[in-house]
Amino acid sequence: MIYIVPGKCDFCGCCVGVCPEDAIELMESKISIIEERCTNCKKCVWACPWEVIEFHRDGVAHLPKELSSLPNVRA
Repeated sequence: MIYIVPGKCDFCGCCVGVCPEDAIELMESKISIIEERCTNCKKCVWACPWEVIEFHRDGVAHLPKELSSLPNVRA
């Protein structure tokens, strides 16, 4: 089982910039992976400075659903 701590994502966009398939969408306080476009290259996993994106056994990178409702707050 993989546990991801909600609230780590700061919506920096690092994952968006490295995705060769444009499979990651970033809006003000929501980020999502378009599974149909994802080729499982793991570049988003490696690029995330907060280690929010992890790889599941089914082979698709996922973000916790809780992140879509978090406010975009930067320190």
